[in-house]
Amino acid sequence: MKAKRSVAVLAVTGIAVVSVVAGIDLFSSPGSSSASEKVSGRAEMAVINSGKVVAQDDKPSTGPSASAADAAADAIRMRNQVEAIAQQQVALQNAADQKMAAKNAALRRYEALERANRSSSEERASRDAERKKYEGTPKEVAMNLLPDHGWSQGQFSCLEKLWNKESRWRVSAANPTSSAYGIPQALPGNRMAAYGSDWRTNPVTQIKWGLDYIEATYGSPCSAWGHSQAKGWY
Repeated sequence: MKAKRSVAVLAVTGIAVVSVVAGIDLFSSPGSSSASEKVSGRAEMAVINSGKVVAQDDKPSTGPSASAADAAADAIRMRNQVEAIAQQQVALQNAADQKMAAKNAALRRYEALERANRSSSEERASRDAERKKYEGTPKEVAMNLLPDHGWSQGQFSCLEKLWNKESRWRVSAANPTSSAYGIPQALPGNRMAAYGSDWRTNPVTQIKWGLDYIEATYGSPCSAWGHSQAKGWY
């Protein structure tokens, strides 16, 4: 009968531990020599296999479990990288949004100031132009106001003749028989008060009234002059 050897094999990833202790048969019932021989053979194979397992411990594991663990670790690293890149992108875009918002706000303030300055400048220019229209002699004022009625400068010659006949362009010209008054000979004179309380002395007030009267009644100074020549009045 062969002497039984004691062998211990540690399990690595699913390999069972086989222990054969000298004098003890773990794989058969007591008293069975054939069984003991079979155990001895299995023990020898276990020793051989255990040597192979121990030799492989120093090599990187390439089994299914190791591959799954590596894949999981790679997935985690990739996810962390993606998240880190996304965070950087968000940070850059947030910074860009803030920068552009500040730039746009500054641009809006600049444009508002420009509009205000332009509006103020245009308003001043308009006031200056309006004021200049009323500067000068009564004839110059009348000529300046022709465009306000859509008339060309050519209409002034008719207007000049018309009011030369009516009042000689005198502000205080009064008709003793009809109570007509002023440069345009408003009848009565106080109807010009709707254009200013200074209607008795201000040629601008009288001219404004006279031009509106001509436009509403005759359409143009030349039409009014034609009527005056035909009828003796306008």
